[in-house]
Amino acid sequence: MGIRKVSWNGKRVTVAGLGVSGIPAARVLHGLGAVVTVVNDGDDERSRAQAAELEAQGITVRLGDGDTLPEGTELVVTAPGWRPDKPLFTAAAEAGVEVWGDVELAWRLRGPGAAPWLAVTGTNGKTTTVRMLASILEAAGLRTAAVGNIGVSLLDAVLGEETYDVLAVELSSYQLHWAPSLRAHSAVVLNLAPDHLDWHGSMEAYAADKGRIYEGNTVACVYNVADKVTEDLVREADVEEGCRAIGFTLGTPGPSQLGVVEGILVDRAFVENRQKQAQELAEVADVNPPAPHNIANALAAAALARAFGVEPKAVRDGLRAFRPDPHRIELVEEIEGVTYVDDSKATNTHAAEASLAAYDPIVWIAGGLAKGATFDELVQKSAERLRGVVLIGADRALIREALARHAPEVPVVDLDRTDTGAMSAAVQEAARLARPGDTVLLAPACASMDMFANYNKRGEAFADAVRTLAATGRV
Repeated sequence: MGIRKVSWNGKRVTVAGLGVSGIPAARVLHGLGAVVTVVNDGDDERSRAQAAELEAQGITVRLGDGDTLPEGTELVVTAPGWRPDKPLFTAAAEAGVEVWGDVELAWRLRGPGAAPWLAVTGTNGKTTTVRMLASILEAAGLRTAAVGNIGVSLLDAVLGEETYDVLAVELSSYQLHWAPSLRAHSAVVLNLAPDHLDWHGSMEAYAADKGRIYEGNTVACVYNVADKVTEDLVREADVEEGCRAIGFTLGTPGPSQLGVVEGILVDRAFVENRQKQAQELAEVADVNPPAPHNIANALAAAALARAFGVEPKAVRDGLRAFRPDPHRIELVEEIEGVTYVDDSKATNTHAAEASLAAYDPIVWIAGGLAKGATFDELVQKSAERLRGVVLIGADRALIREALARHAPEVPVVDLDRTDTGAMSAAVQEAARLARPGDTVLLAPACASMDMFANYNKRGEAFADAVRTLAATGRV
């Protein structure tokens, strides 16, 4: 039953966390007539300023105590990043109080005739795939928006004045954990690799939360043929009668799959005779950039669009119009025959592996915060492509040790510094190691917060250093 069919006047709701999801949720619920209390762990200057704005609207805010459940709470709405083992949620469970995330709230707030959701999750490639999907839907003449974990509030999309035909929705494992009633039109899990295990507790729990995206799908559950776990999640899902399993592959597709044949993206899923026919959708050259993992993203986006009834021409036109976000395998410069590529968004080993697979030979700039990751498998798979490696960041020793075990012949420069200026030195060292025809690739396989505010700042530092090198011959 939708939330609008429930009387919210006087309902006592606790919102967990100030921030990009908590503040809008508090305001929406207050506007519906709920009695809202926001609890927040922090009590810093920014939190106090945010609290003052909410309190001026009649919303109670408790700073410095995010663990205690306010008396009389009937529902908790949480920011997605709050861990499930927090005492607040334990207290809610003991009191029989439901916990929703902002995605769950947005789903239940949809009005009659609301736009269906095409949903995307996975360890890597979510944002790119969602933006590709939105570009394809727009090329088909549909009113759409890329929303969710991409940074655009689902609450704003659901409650705003603009109406949509369909929404392209990026969902994180955190958001899916707190969204029990979400039922998408069609959905995809792009890939699965160990990530956020400190939050989920195990790989099994992480995969289970990702798999929630398939629950109740009505038309298509799209999976990665090369990643069997994603297909297993489809098999385990409870879907609507008639919902189909649709695979995508970088190889020749079988029936009910999308894939690649002689440089052409083709569809053998949404055609009349999928046993014998294939529909051309686009050329590999239409994908920007045409790296293998990005072609996989394009196939996943195309599958969701085709599930929604989009014609082949719109798939091609949408992919041609798409431009990737900064710091995602982004070409910065070519200097004296050496290509410099910024993939600062490769913040884990799975993303770095995909990035490294796209180039050969490579001078690799890597390192940062490992977040508990190990690097042996990554180095083993990539060793033959490496011309040299430049290491930066707090946990660079972990990568250096993996290189010593599995690629001892590859030259390694270990920069013993974690200040932001280390990136300029890294680019200088990489330029020294590179030869014409090589790619200098920033694909850190680590988080950035030991040296930079975020991966964007890290990528900007790399690009600035490369452009300085292009202009002056030195960093």
